[in-house]
Amino acid sequence: MIGGLPQPISLSDALHRAEEHAPYLCLALDILPELKELLAAEDLKSAFAFVQEAGTGAQTVRQKLRREKRALAVTLAVGDLAGQLSLSEVVEHLSDFADRALEEALADIYAERYPDAERQGFAVIGLGKHGSRELNYSSDIDPIFIYDPDKIPTRGREEPSDAGRRIGQQLVDALNARDDDGYVFRVDMRLRPSPEVSPVALPVEAAIGYYESNALAWEQAAYIRSRFAAGDSDLGHYFLDTISPFIWRRTLDYGAIANIGAVSVRIRDHYAAGQQFGPGYDLKRGRGGIREAEFYAQMHQLIYGGRDPALRVPATRDALRALADAGRIDTEKAKILAESYELYRVIEHRLQMVNDQQTHSLPEDEAALDRVARLHGLNQGDDLIELLSGPVEKVGKIYDDLIMSDDNSALPQSDHALATALEERGVTEPAAFIKKIKRWRSGKVMALRSTAAVESFEAVLPEMVESIAGSPDPHHALLRLESLIDKLPTAINFFRLLEARPGLRDMLGRILSHAPVLADELSRNVGLLEGLIDATALDLPPSVALLEEEFARRENGDDYQMLLDRVRERVGEKRFALGTQLIESRHDPLAIAGGYADVAEAAIRVLTDATIQEFENVHGKVAGSEMLILALGRLGGKMLTHASDLDLIFLFTGDHGGESDGDRPLGAARYFNRLAQRIVAALSVPTAAGPLYDVDTRLRPSGAQGPMAVTTDSFFKYQNENAWTWEHMALTRARPVYGSADACEQLQEQINMILKKKREPEALRKAVRKMRLDIVEHKPPKGPLDTKLMEGGLVDWEFIIHFLQLKTGKALHSQLGDAARGLVASQDLDEDMVTAYELMSRLLVALRLMSPDCDYPPETSRDLIAKAARQQSWEALLHGYDIARQRVIDEWNRHLRPDPNEILGDII
Repeated sequence: MIGGLPQPISLSDALHRAEEHAPYLCLALDILPELKELLAAEDLKSAFAFVQEAGTGAQTVRQKLRREKRALAVTLAVGDLAGQLSLSEVVEHLSDFADRALEEALADIYAERYPDAERQGFAVIGLGKHGSRELNYSSDIDPIFIYDPDKIPTRGREEPSDAGRRIGQQLVDALNARDDDGYVFRVDMRLRPSPEVSPVALPVEAAIGYYESNALAWEQAAYIRSRFAAGDSDLGHYFLDTISPFIWRRTLDYGAIANIGAVSVRIRDHYAAGQQFGPGYDLKRGRGGIREAEFYAQMHQLIYGGRDPALRVPATRDALRALADAGRIDTEKAKILAESYELYRVIEHRLQMVNDQQTHSLPEDEAALDRVARLHGLNQGDDLIELLSGPVEKVGKIYDDLIMSDDNSALPQSDHALATALEERGVTEPAAFIKKIKRWRSGKVMALRSTAAVESFEAVLPEMVESIAGSPDPHHALLRLESLIDKLPTAINFFRLLEARPGLRDMLGRILSHAPVLADELSRNVGLLEGLIDATALDLPPSVALLEEEFARRENGDDYQMLLDRVRERVGEKRFALGTQLIESRHDPLAIAGGYADVAEAAIRVLTDATIQEFENVHGKVAGSEMLILALGRLGGKMLTHASDLDLIFLFTGDHGGESDGDRPLGAARYFNRLAQRIVAALSVPTAAGPLYDVDTRLRPSGAQGPMAVTTDSFFKYQNENAWTWEHMALTRARPVYGSADACEQLQEQINMILKKKREPEALRKAVRKMRLDIVEHKPPKGPLDTKLMEGGLVDWEFIIHFLQLKTGKALHSQLGDAARGLVASQDLDEDMVTAYELMSRLLVALRLMSPDCDYPPETSRDLIAKAARQQSWEALLHGYDIARQRVIDEWNRHLRPDPNEILGDII
């Protein structure tokens, strides 16, 4: 055996094993001698063909289906025992037959009751193992019947509700009833809403209303494995598409996850007799068994599937594989669960083959256990117990880790006892904590007024206190937590999330301690923390193209305004995750800055596409023209910080005298200027989902006084004839971020031609110096760590690079690091300038998040900032910062220092 699964043997050997150890199979083979003969001849293909003909001569559809089911069961059993059919093949054959049986039985009912009517208005939704195409050898099926009152046929005075009920009851009877030919499938209708009182078939809108407003957590989990199975396809898919947001929620109620975990505990308690491993063990419901492998996959699908459609796969092994591939669960755990699950299902089939009983428990009787073992190809029952023992223990441990947590009793109420409990959890100065906790318990905090909110708060309070106490700056973390709670409309889901994900509690402590900017964002949108449950959230963003695809994804019924909200939500999540990556020291701040730029560029592309489409619906298109967007500044250089705005210039190709062809035509100039304003609004105006970016368009020709959008010809005429030196300096970081590939390429080529123009070096040097002096006069440094504006800081560094680019026409890269390395290679720049740039840029990115006022950060954050800047300590960082600034000053003096005559002229 390989992994507990049988090695292939001949069909005739499998026949012998079936006849000797499985009474049901032995009897069925006697009834079907032709099938037995085909299998003995090793002809599995012909055996399946026989299955298709097994119902020939039957007097009714029901009889036909029962005979086919018996022939299929025997064929699958022998092929399975021989190891010539995989588990996937067996369960898919059974599931597909269930679909066909439902379809044929339903057609028969319609033909009898409504012979002249179209077969519409009634649909079957498959749930459970039928829904996931994983039916086992003796499974029941768990359908939901829905009908459309406007389309279901009726006869006489029959009401649609009566028609739905009668069709449903007849369909159950057709599959469930037994006669001498056996039965088709057992049918379990208990998964429908309120099965003890509800009719067997539900009107579709009533069913939708129930799932949208009243459904329980286990019902949400059940619909992970749902699909249309038979009947009216349009009706079935309408129902499933409509309730999809109920199943796959972007913002999940972590109380629901806790409830699903609690179901497992109740199952263990209810089936206590089958929990202990050994003879009598319940392979389905026992600890470490089938159900726990399924629940492990489903709980993670509920958490992540709302955000990642690739995880919405119904079959358990497929779900585990998808979760592991996406980095949501540990790969080794997924492998153990999938392999164990496959073994369990195969042994479950052996249990059911014996007497065609829907059993999942290993026999307690020794002889019966031996029979199951020998059917599987083992010598005796003890071998089967040994085969299962390892997987059961491993799966049980994996699932225990998921649903069990330490029993932390609630913090006491009295001050003295509370102080003692806080000290035990690492709080060195409990007075401040006691004051805050008493306020939170007072009932005066809006988010903590409901009983459910208080319960969720008290459940997580001990661990949360411990996380904050262990954070680098407990005092500030506590104050920011208080501010966060004060701004929450309700705290229920927030605390349930922290309870469900202990790692997030510690991460929250670091965010509250080090990143006031992130803490403020979190107080406005607590869902941002939930985004970090994704294992990939702390990875750098994917390519701009993949981000664009993600941001552009619309959900059912999304219009333009809803897309604006969704892009803001998705961009906010990405930016918050990038900030957290910085706090967690996951990546180089230079790479994180590039990630911020990629996110912004993708947002620009998606919102510009959507805005153009909306605009064209009203005003049409301007023939031969298109919108181009040029990024400058930090976006152009792909070095955004968390606080950066977007410097954009809007251009359009073609003739400014053209006109659009829509219902409300506009001249080209007016058309593209209005369109540019709409795009800026799409990027910057706060919506219900919050703000997105500040957009600065003042770098366009003639600045704020000029038109928002100009033709490319006008732009280059201006740049060639009227632009100031500082505008050409800004152009060195220009990069097209929107437009067709050909137009963007031509735009970049023309920009490079402007930058390569010969310039008089002395005039250029004076212009660059004057620009820098103007900045010194009008924009002094904000604080001692204003890495940009301090003497020898990044602005001085950038001016040197731009001066050399314009002077030499070399290294015309929009990304400053590449430009500096190019100038070093051409021997125009000292190589230490690259090191200085990297240190100060890393420091800038970190400070924008952790000390946005440019003052010295709290001592507890200093080592973290030093680490971000790739320095050994805070002292080493300050020393390196001083050295970097001095290198910039030296290089400035080498290239841009005024001569004595110029200084004398300034004095006179």
